[in-house]
Amino acid sequence: MKPLQVAVGVVKDTAGRILISLRDRSLHQGGLWEFPGGKIEPMETVEQALRRELKEELDIAVEVACPLISLEHQYPDLSVQLHVFLVEQFSGRARGCEGQPFKWVAPDELDNYAFPAANGPIIMAARLPAYYAILDDADESKLLANLQKILNRGVKLVQARLKSLPFVAVQAFTDQAYPLCKRHGALLLMNSAVEGAYELPVDGVHLTGRHLMALEKRPAHIKWLAASCHSLQELRHAQAIGIDFAVLAPVLPTQTHPGAPALGWRQFSEMVSEVNLPVYALGGMSLSCLMTARQAGGQGIAAIRGFLD
Repeated sequence: MKPLQVAVGVVKDTAGRILISLRDRSLHQGGLWEFPGGKIEPMETVEQALRRELKEELDIAVEVACPLISLEHQYPDLSVQLHVFLVEQFSGRARGCEGQPFKWVAPDELDNYAFPAANGPIIMAARLPAYYAILDDADESKLLANLQKILNRGVKLVQARLKSLPFVAVQAFTDQAYPLCKRHGALLLMNSAVEGAYELPVDGVHLTGRHLMALEKRPAHIKWLAASCHSLQELRHAQAIGIDFAVLAPVLPTQTHPGAPALGWRQFSEMVSEVNLPVYALGGMSLSCLMTARQAGGQGIAAIRGFLD
């Protein structure tokens, strides 16, 4: 049976809070919190359905809707395909037009509410930013200066890929870098190829493709876990063991590997559509690629040089 097609809005206010509402107990998955939206009617586009549903449910008019994530979920009694949009620009003051309770909550508070199972990847996508910076150790003397430059650009998610540094140097860097990231409200992840990555005082670990495929389950006590993927097999394995988000590469030709075959946006989009997972595009990315990445189903872009140039 063809999945029920649903348009969903992750509505954010100017303070960055996200609107959630409580499903009526008489409905499918009733009594749980949800992101607003509803069924796409015949002859309606996804965006038309989103605008209609948010007006009917909340009395707000969508001004700009940006693709966030698309996913398919099989409940015991129903198959659904959710087309999720980020709505940060809207007019009107939200109210429960159908009498439904609703709340504005901080992204980090979403885990405190019970949602339908299909909403797990949406919660993760809603909490993640559009940009993921990779801090390389090509020049150790510039590490902290480059991190400061990245943070000054407003990037809130950073991976420290310090594969060639000895552990004592990594420790010294982390002792300064982690508090710096906290002051800027940014998350710092350590690449799994770094010695002692799981013991360092950071927010999480970013797995190499080899380390990802060697795992049979998600390691315990890791707050944030990401992975590098280069194939659909790796993406599916990342989803199976509960990775929070992935990076898929290379999408475009890169300076570091000019002759390596690139996926291109069409193949990136096809691969991302096969998993229920936020995926960043990596490889040849510049800040101007963000909307292309999102239209292709990506969470956003990841880059090494893109946030430094």
